[in-house]
Amino acid sequence: MWGRNIYDSIRKFIQFQLTVNIVAVIITLVGAGLLKQEVLAPIQMLWINLIMDTLASLALATEPPNDDILERKPISRSEHIVTRRMMKHILGQAALQIAVLLFLIMDGENFIPEYHDSYDA
Repeated sequence: MWGRNIYDSIRKFIQFQLTVNIVAVIITLVGAGLLKQEVLAPIQMLWINLIMDTLASLALATEPPNDDILERKPISRSEHIVTRRMMKHILGQAALQIAVLLFLIMDGENFIPEYHDSYDA
C-alpha cells in the first residue's frame, strides 16, 4: 500500500513541477521576446523554484495512503511515469496559467492600482 502511495505522490509532484516549470519558462521567453525586458529576474526564478519544491514536497510527502489504492491493478514496469492524461492536465493548466499571466503582464497596469508614496516629490 505504501509503495503505490509513494508512486502516486511522485506522479503528482512531477505533474506540479512540470506545470510550473513550463509556465515559468514560457513566460520568461515571451516576456523577453515581446517586452524586450525580463519578466522574472534570475533571483525570482530561484525563489519560485525553492518555494515550489518545498511546498510541493511537504504537501505530497504527508499524504496518507487510502484503501482505494489496493483496489487497482499494479502498475507495469514498462509504463511511463508521465501518462497521456497527466500530459493533457499539465498542458491544459499551463495554458490557462500562461493566458492569465500574459493578460496581467500586458494589461495589468490599467486595472491594478499602484501604490504612490505621499512623500514622493
